[in-house]
Amino acid sequence: MTSFQKHYKGRFINMLRWSQLDQLWDKVKAQPEDWYIYFVGETTPITPADAVALNHFIEEIDQLLHKEHQYDYCGIVYADNKEKPSMVKIFDPHNLGSSCGSSGIAIPPRWLLTRILPESIVDEAPIPNNRKRWWQRLFSIR
Repeated sequence: MTSFQKHYKGRFINMLRWSQLDQLWDKVKAQPEDWYIYFVGETTPITPADAVALNHFIEEIDQLLHKEHQYDYCGIVYADNKEKPSMVKIFDPHNLGSSCGSSGIAIPPRWLLTRILPESIVDEAPIPNNRKRWWQRLFSIR
C-alpha cells in the first residue's frame, strides 16, 4: 500500500458544525502551498494548485456545500487533522450513500484536497453533468 493509500484510508475527523468547517478552511488557506485539488473520477492532478486557485476552490466549494446541503450542520467534510490538515475529503451532498458503510458500498468523496500527490480513486457511480460543468466553470477547463 502506498503512502497516499495509507493516508487516505486512515483516520479522519468530521467537521460536524459549519463553524468547524470555516476554521478548517482558515487553516488550509493559512498554508496554501503544496495542495492538490482532485475531482474524484477525473484525471488526477500532477501539480499542486497555486494559492489563488486554492482560495477560489475553497470559496466555491463552501458556497456549493451551503447551498446544496441545507442543514444546520455540515457533517460531509472530513480532515485528517483539524489543526494541521494535510488531507481533506469533501463528499457530494447529492451522493452520500451510507456514511457508516453498512450497505457494503463505499462512497468516495467527490473532491479531495491533499498535500500528498493523489492517486486515482475508483468511483463506480457516474459523475453527474452538473458537477462536471461546475468543475469546468471553476477552472475554465474547455
